[in-house]
Amino acid sequence: MTTGQSAAGVEHGDCTILHVDMDAFYVSVELLTRPELRGKATIAGSPTGRSVVLSASYEARRFGVRSAMPMSTAMRLCPQAVILEPHHDRYAEVSAAVMTIFGSITPLVEQLSVDEAFLDVSGSIRRLGSPRVIGELIRTRIQAELGITASVGIASTKFVAKIASTRAKPDGLLLIPAAETVRYLHSLPVSALWGVGAKTQETLARLGIRTVEDVARTPVSSLRRLLGASGLHVYELAWGRDPRAVTVSRQEKSIGSEETFAEDVSDDAVLKAELLRLAHRTAARLRAAGLRCGGVAVKLRYEDFSTLSRAKRLSFPVDNAHALYEAACALLDALGERPMNVRLIGIRAERLESADDAGNQLTIDRQDDNWRMAEVTLDQVNGRFGSSMIMPARLLRRPGEAPNAGRNPQ
Repeated sequence: MTTGQSAAGVEHGDCTILHVDMDAFYVSVELLTRPELRGKATIAGSPTGRSVVLSASYEARRFGVRSAMPMSTAMRLCPQAVILEPHHDRYAEVSAAVMTIFGSITPLVEQLSVDEAFLDVSGSIRRLGSPRVIGELIRTRIQAELGITASVGIASTKFVAKIASTRAKPDGLLLIPAAETVRYLHSLPVSALWGVGAKTQETLARLGIRTVEDVARTPVSSLRRLLGASGLHVYELAWGRDPRAVTVSRQEKSIGSEETFAEDVSDDAVLKAELLRLAHRTAARLRAAGLRCGGVAVKLRYEDFSTLSRAKRLSFPVDNAHALYEAACALLDALGERPMNVRLIGIRAERLESADDAGNQLTIDRQDDNWRMAEVTLDQVNGRFGSSMIMPARLLRRPGEAPNAGRNPQ
């Protein structure tokens, strides 16, 4: 599907910023191995406890299912949906392939998440054609090479390109010429503006401001009184002004995993067992991406939903779970006695760098290298036979214990 055709014969060389966003990315990746479910309501996420929706197919979205929604709510809204357990390693692999396609189009790629990025194609037009042709090329390659679909927005600014891709979904392309930007924006509801959430919408609605055009016609001084420092920002966006350039993303800033417990936890042993599980999951993702980390962070969310995180630098870059786990446990212990039970725990590998550049610095007794060698072997075995075939003994279930007891993987 292609939308937003511009006037015939008009070249839009001023519209060189693309926002490319995969459609229902996590579900789409799961359907690569479950093609019989295409066209049906499907949800990526764990069906147990207090987990949340990772992604929903467009068939499920028609029933009101949305990402980050509690799974219990999603299953109530769409009881016929098929629930697909997440496979984060697959997502990382497909994401890397998507970014490789982007990199073959232009070196100016700003990765926003695993499934979306801004591209500046001003230097690619002579080689590949107009921005529209490039956008269609990207969509075609992603479909042909990876088996998933993407939507593309093309505009003269990042903000408008993002709006265009959202309105082109699913599986579409929308180009908004620079000369038509203001007219297009002024036809949209105020919620289209970045920074305008539900509360801001309510504040503006009380004064009759419901569209982007309404914002544009409101004096900046009034918007500042209503919205504070963001008043000028919202006003500028309402006139299509967004001077930000595409900033090249060299690599992910961090890689991590987290768990939401089915019941709030106070036991240190349970928390540390989950940290071990998360450390192995995170280390495997580091190795798959060819990265090592020079820092580790731990995240805790308490039963009242208050959240804190603590981080530390490592003496040298690592990509093995043992090192991540030891650092995470040290951070957890340093927190001392907790004020209440824990709802969620997470671990993140930070200060990432290429494993090729990180060197092979070892401890004197080479324990870290030995741990890494063992984990690389574990990667190979689990990659062939499944991720649950071999695991640390501490993570084996006790007799009679149900799978995933006490936790909900995110």
